[in-house]
Amino acid sequence: MSISMYKASAPVFIRMLNNLDGLLAKAEANAKERGFDANLLVTSRLAPDMRPLSAQIQFASDTSKGAIARLSGGTAPSMADTETTIDDLRTRIANTIDYIKSVPASSVDGSEERSIVLKFPNGEMAFKGLDYLTGFALPNFMFHVTTAYAILRHNGVPLGKQDFLNRS
Repeated sequence: MSISMYKASAPVFIRMLNNLDGLLAKAEANAKERGFDANLLVTSRLAPDMRPLSAQIQFASDTSKGAIARLSGGTAPSMADTETTIDDLRTRIANTIDYIKSVPASSVDGSEERSIVLKFPNGEMAFKGLDYLTGFALPNFMFHVTTAYAILRHNGVPLGKQDFLNRS
């Protein structure tokens, strides 16, 4: 039995991006209840040497749209990483979801053996499509979504596992 590369990627990215948007909505509501500007959370981080909430969402966006583009042989839309407000981050999430939804399943399916090479300042990483998706893109994406959740939770936003896993 073969795996549908589309079903193993796009719905996972879309669901978790929607959940991430829901986390930001809860953060806004909680900030209002507690009487502070929710946008203060955008620069929050768990440790001094880690990237802030804004970067976690940018990386989740970049990882998901980049994966769909690489697997489909397309080009992901460029996003400038200039988000400074919760609304900006929510817009980025919505734009990422729109892009993923615009890519037809037929262009992603069959990409299990597609050659994918990621270039970094210190070298390259080469993958076949399935290994890229399961061993790099999905884990990297989930790392950044989880870290965004943890930053918000650390800042007192009342989140639980069901907020992270929300199936709506």
